[in-house]
Amino acid sequence: MNDEQLQLETPAAGAPEYFTDPRAAVERLKELYDQSSGFLTDRFVHTLSGEKPTARYRAFYPEVRLTTTSHTKADSRLSFGHVSLPGTYAATITRPDLFEHYLREQLGLLIRNHGTPIAVGYSDTPMPVHFAVATRTDLNVPQEGVLDYSLRDVFDVPDLNTVNDDIVNGVAVPGPDGVQHLSPFTAQRVDYSLARLAHYTATDPKHFQNFVLFTNYQFYVDEFEAFARTALGDPASGYTEFVAPGNQVIDQPDGEIVPLAKMPQMPTYHLKRAGNQGITLVNIGVGPSNAKTATDHIAVLRPHAWLMVGHCAGLRNSQRLGDFVLAHAYLREDHVLDDDLPVWVPIPALAEVQVALQEAVAEVTKLEGYELKRIMRTGTVATIDNRNWELRDQSGPIHRLSLSRAIALDMESATIAANGFRFRVPYGTLLCVSDKPLHGELKLPGMATDFYRTQVANHLLIGVRAMEKLRDMPLERIHSRKLRSFSETAFL
Repeated sequence: MNDEQLQLETPAAGAPEYFTDPRAAVERLKELYDQSSGFLTDRFVHTLSGEKPTARYRAFYPEVRLTTTSHTKADSRLSFGHVSLPGTYAATITRPDLFEHYLREQLGLLIRNHGTPIAVGYSDTPMPVHFAVATRTDLNVPQEGVLDYSLRDVFDVPDLNTVNDDIVNGVAVPGPDGVQHLSPFTAQRVDYSLARLAHYTATDPKHFQNFVLFTNYQFYVDEFEAFARTALGDPASGYTEFVAPGNQVIDQPDGEIVPLAKMPQMPTYHLKRAGNQGITLVNIGVGPSNAKTATDHIAVLRPHAWLMVGHCAGLRNSQRLGDFVLAHAYLREDHVLDDDLPVWVPIPALAEVQVALQEAVAEVTKLEGYELKRIMRTGTVATIDNRNWELRDQSGPIHRLSLSRAIALDMESATIAANGFRFRVPYGTLLCVSDKPLHGELKLPGMATDFYRTQVANHLLIGVRAMEKLRDMPLERIHSRKLRSFSETAFL
């Protein structure tokens, strides 16, 4: 069997429709997406019955398209929601049910800022069968060679030409017809990450909230669950559900969560709030590779902020175990992003995030002003890819750390901040000193003090409080122009 022997069969496609109501536009996107994914799912189930396929089946992602001929500038204070030059802009769309609020918001801004309708129709990008059936937990796409026909002869499969980061990396070019990009991610790129998120976190992407905490220590998970149970018992908190790996959902403080027999690589927990305005905690474990993997995929959900709250090595003799470090600069020796974001690109501290974190530390610890300096330092955090860096010749590493004025070292923070910069997701870092290798206080059993234990317990609360402060800010204040480049997509 080969492609030439099979006649192409596709679902019926009508002409694009135009909308000035973003809600109606999203409803149409849902209809088109359901038609394509339903068509592919039905044909795939039919082929699994054992009957020889009699056609090649293809369906397409829906798209939104904006055409503007005006050079009139939108509000210059806005960093998103408009295009800078006349032309035609388009974005392929997947899972409009999952991104409903986001799409309404982004399309509404385009319609309002440009005063022109949005076209909704089918794109020319095929939908891979793997992604069409992704929401069906009872279906699995077999590996090539398992079926008695080649899957590629009958269905479209993921295409690396559209599953990439060219748009956010600034190397994508307009299509052959001159159409430019409207969104930072293509539909296939989003679908790929949604599938990986489910795999790595053992939770459905629908549970992810707009404010994401990353940690590298199980203790923070325990504290987060304790906080969540308390919040669920307080109607005034606004939190409605807590989701644990395995998509276990509780809505009462005493709800049961059963530990999974096999935990995922990055256990993830979601304290949910209406409109996805709650908090997600991801235990990424140790290392820049994990940090990059997690943020690569969570970025497609377009969160409003992500923060690192984990452990670090304190590099100054004046620090104590349990002291906090608020990063205002990063020394990047993690290397995992060197090809996507060269090390000469500065990763600036974001004022809104820095203020939220510092205020949260003051509120939780009850210390202010000069007294706050007793337990917290601001400065450069170095991120390295070698966990046992201190076992090497010290002259090189110590000299670089000294020149950079680094006050702490870890294996994740700069990666998370750099990927936040790359993906235009506001980022920040607040670490807790767990060892001081340069001063003989190594991370060994029995080293923790009462002060350290208290500070670690406070650390998670500080992260949560900082996120709540960011949540209360206007969206345009969080997503400011400092994260946008010369030529940006209109979608956030």
